[in-house]
Amino acid sequence: MSDGPPTDHVLPDYVLEEQVGHLMRRAYQRHLALFGGIMGEDGPTSMQFAALVTLWRRGPLSQNLLGRLLAMDPPTVKGVVARLMARGLVERRRDAGDARLLRVALTPAALAALPGWVERAKAITAATLAPLPPVEQARLVGLLRRLG
Repeated sequence: MSDGPPTDHVLPDYVLEEQVGHLMRRAYQRHLALFGGIMGEDGPTSMQFAALVTLWRRGPLSQNLLGRLLAMDPPTVKGVVARLMARGLVERRRDAGDARLLRVALTPAALAALPGWVERAKAITAATLAPLPPVEQARLVGLLRRLG
């Protein structure tokens, strides 16, 4: 077996740079770089932000439901919640109707910070989509919704 590139007859029509997964990963990497730059070091990561906004819109949730709503596996959501707790942005509270159930809730610090972070998130979205004209921006968002 050779260590060189495969011959043309083995992979005749496969061009990595034209593959949807590769293109989506590259676009996501660009988005994450913009996210980090605009949100800044004091802001949440993209996954933390998603959790905070979900709790803001839906109120306290079980960690399990929060993970399902965000398409995060249990170990990932556990880590996100732990890091948000360490930053004083969320807390776990016993459910009023079922003391066995713990819900993740926003703290006053999170409620105070979220409006500014949402404004930054809007700027991140605009920067991510900036290379496209408005019609293509709307089309891309619609197509991504259909894929998700």
